[in-house]
Amino acid sequence: MGLRSSILNNPSLKKKVYRLMMPKNDYRPRLWFRIFVIPFICKKGRGALIRKSVRLDLLPNNSCSIGDRTIIEDFSIINNTVGAVRIGSNSIIGLSNVVIGPVTVGNNVLFAQHVVLSGLNHNFQDVTIAPVQQGITTGEIIVEDDVWIGANATITAGIRIGRHAVIGAGSVVTKDVPPYSVVVGNPGKIIKQYNREENTWKKYAENSRQITNR
Repeated sequence: MGLRSSILNNPSLKKKVYRLMMPKNDYRPRLWFRIFVIPFICKKGRGALIRKSVRLDLLPNNSCSIGDRTIIEDFSIINNTVGAVRIGSNSIIGLSNVVIGPVTVGNNVLFAQHVVLSGLNHNFQDVTIAPVQQGITTGEIIVEDDVWIGANATITAGIRIGRHAVIGAGSVVTKDVPPYSVVVGNPGKIIKQYNREENTWKKYAENSRQITNR
């Protein structure tokens, strides 16, 4: 059994190691950890660029990878504390984005400014306890290749966005998005889909099949 497995299988030791990395009542790793450890946690591809002002809240229990020539723009947050974050090649994570794992992003993906992807939800079912004290659930967000997400959009936990989909600015996506679709609004709804027979984008009929969960 390796060191990592020994720590993960020992709750007491796991808690002590966690406290070495993360202060009590805080959600950002300690300064020494950010300086000496975090730069080695996230695997960067050739030509990948993470701006200096990006906040990397990373722990070694989950993976983090940034593909070739991908750019993480200023003031963004990448967080893998509850789930892995994997971003493909030739993608742009725009200014002030928030990416909280588990999240997988494909190749040639474009996020505009202030986009939020959160693969976690706080539990709230017990009304006698504050949500902050009820723990979390996670659901992986998957963004396939060639997707464009507009400014101020929010993608909720467990959502899959199909290839070459477009998410309009300010949209809140709460259901899966089929490939080659345009989604706008809160909650997000399909307004266009690409018609391969006519080689054009067509208005989405209201009486057609709506976005469905996986």
